[in-house]
Amino acid sequence: MAMRTVWFVAAATAVVIGGGAVITTLATNPNASAPPAVPGSTPIVSTAIEPQPPVERVVPKGQGEVLLSFAPVVKSVTPSVVNVYATTISQQSASPFGNDPFFERFFGGNSPFSRSRPRKSQSLGSGVIVDAGGVILTNHHVIDGATDIRVATTDGTEYAVDLVLDDPKTDLAVLKVQDAGGTAFPAVQFADSDQLEVGDMVLAIGNPFGVGQTVTSGIVSALARTGVEPDSYEFFIQTDAAINPGNSGGALVDLQGRLVGVNTAIVSRSGGSVGIGFAIPANMAKLVAETGVAGGSLVRPWFGARLQPVSSDIANSIGLGRPQGALIAEMAPGGPADQAGFRDGDVILAVDGFDIDQPSAFDFRLATKQVGASAVITFFRGGREASITLPLTAAPDAGAPVSISGNTRFAGTTVATVTPALAQELGLGFDTRGVVIREVERNSPADDLGLRVGDLILSLNETTIADAESFERIANDRPRSWRVVLQRGGRTIRAEIGG
Repeated sequence: MAMRTVWFVAAATAVVIGGGAVITTLATNPNASAPPAVPGSTPIVSTAIEPQPPVERVVPKGQGEVLLSFAPVVKSVTPSVVNVYATTISQQSASPFGNDPFFERFFGGNSPFSRSRPRKSQSLGSGVIVDAGGVILTNHHVIDGATDIRVATTDGTEYAVDLVLDDPKTDLAVLKVQDAGGTAFPAVQFADSDQLEVGDMVLAIGNPFGVGQTVTSGIVSALARTGVEPDSYEFFIQTDAAINPGNSGGALVDLQGRLVGVNTAIVSRSGGSVGIGFAIPANMAKLVAETGVAGGSLVRPWFGARLQPVSSDIANSIGLGRPQGALIAEMAPGGPADQAGFRDGDVILAVDGFDIDQPSAFDFRLATKQVGASAVITFFRGGREASITLPLTAAPDAGAPVSISGNTRFAGTTVATVTPALAQELGLGFDTRGVVIREVERNSPADDLGLRVGDLILSLNETTIADAESFERIANDRPRSWRVVLQRGGRTIRAEIGG
């Protein structure tokens, strides 16, 4: 089977959604820290997507209709699409002896003889204005790790922007113009992406390869696509409208000029468009944008169960008829699913009337709901269908991550307490206990020790680690040696090191 490559289409186009905030995505930087909270902000959840009446679809009846132009739609939408320029400055050590392995041992890395030089890199993408106050939506991978972000509107005016919300899970980010000067920006209108159908015509607007704002047309090729970005909510709109590097964060609009998706990735062997592009549905983008406009933080509902696809064998064995839905394989004891009355082996078929064909569809539907609301979940059990109204609640709070510093072998790490929700995110059992390493500073004692992001620390010096606070307390002891038990990649590692 031929190998395929999934490319992020950074070189960003942004859509302004209002309030001077811009959402954008750039190249991923695992060392980037979360953006500072907006002063006075509180965690909020976006309002639910308002259902919209279906648009009547008509096949062209003659040559005259075929020759109709997209120009009116383009003129109304392009002012809402911006170019996003992200600059990243990092420090790069340079040894006076080049890369000679012998001298690198003594003059590289943290050596006082090593020269640190700033390294500047730039990324270009697109964004969409979603609020008249200067709020812009773009891809996370466009702005990830950026130290300076600017946007340029269609008239060439440049604005410095602040990153007010960054959400790697959806690959979306929200930016806001720092000094709008009273300017009312042209914000795009959101469509209800659930009304899209395969075959609908769409336009993609962005800045491919940095050549300038470009419009391409195509159709919706497929819906609810998966296998594109495994770490995100996979429920992509697929289109054959040409999307290229630089289109990331740009707008995918319908023929009414409404935003139906945010362009984010392509499948390509060459890096250019081959007619397989992907966009994040507008209903997901709207939730992120509204949260950014309000200056809050995203809080999503947690189901508290691990799901798996339903194979043909499973469907036949339980009398389901055909492979469909999401099978509950494991539940967190006392979690929302457990409390609502679900059981292991139940097959979820629909959420609020929307069919669920696979676990990713359920994750998407739940992620676009509001904490504090409820969802009607239809499921299959014992040969029958039934429904449960599930109150939507957030995952239990594990407290803030703890950073380790000072004179200790573990200095440079940031750890978080493993909760059932975090265990699910990491692919661990719900009963897992310990702390997981979230960050490791480069060239820190912890980095020299060989600790990695994702390591699960189980015990130190025969003491079980229950939470981040206990890890911090024990890590700052001064023993002659350390006995460390950790889990990495499904393997348990035991090591003894000097204190």
